[in-house]
Amino acid sequence: MSNMATEILAFILTTSGWVLISSTIPTDYWKVSSLDGTVITTATFWSNLWKTCVTDSTGVSNCKDFPSMLALDGYIQACRGLMITAVCLGFFGAVFALVGMKCTKIGGSDQSKARTACIAGVNFILSGLCSLSACSLYAHRITSEFFNPMFVAQKYELGVALFIGWAGSILCILGGVILCFSIADSSTTSHTGYAYRGATSASNVSSHPRGHAQPMSQRPPPEYSSSSRVQHFDKNAYV
Repeated sequence: MSNMATEILAFILTTSGWVLISSTIPTDYWKVSSLDGTVITTATFWSNLWKTCVTDSTGVSNCKDFPSMLALDGYIQACRGLMITAVCLGFFGAVFALVGMKCTKIGGSDQSKARTACIAGVNFILSGLCSLSACSLYAHRITSEFFNPMFVAQKYELGVALFIGWAGSILCILGGVILCFSIADSSTTSHTGYAYRGATSASNVSSHPRGHAQPMSQRPPPEYSSSSRVQHFDKNAYV
């Protein structure tokens, strides 16, 4: 029962993390223009993996999609690939988790279900690592430009989407680890029970060594009465 509750907890964590990672891709604010040293703000620049936008003081936004995928900076292309990979791995991890959990009736025997659940945990861990790498790579580019005194162009700060992606990555990794450890605990418990039964049977066998069969209950020899012995003696005496 405890292993089943652990699997359900891990599934909730990983699914929540996968939803956060999936929502990070279309989120607008991956980076926002910095207001450091600015007295009057007339426009706010922000961008994500797909477009760059500017919002004026009246709240009107003008966006422009990136014209070419191949003309993009390398870190944006890498972040796109990592985030898409994270979403795909999380999807397959959710499917495997539904098949391998003990509370479901599909998946075959307990051994095959445990193997499937372990694969699901590994998929979620890889999904979290991909998303974590993408968000960290994007944040590293922002911070390196911000703290570079030779960089004179528009400087940006970390956007909301990066924090959502980090949160989803941590949930996926944590849930995947819990899922893998729950399967390991269940397999350890089953092996322990088998060893205990084997030890009990071995002790029963060792109590009766080979070649010495356990004596069966034998009836006590019949007791002859004194009269029968006397009759037998008299018969011999006459002979």
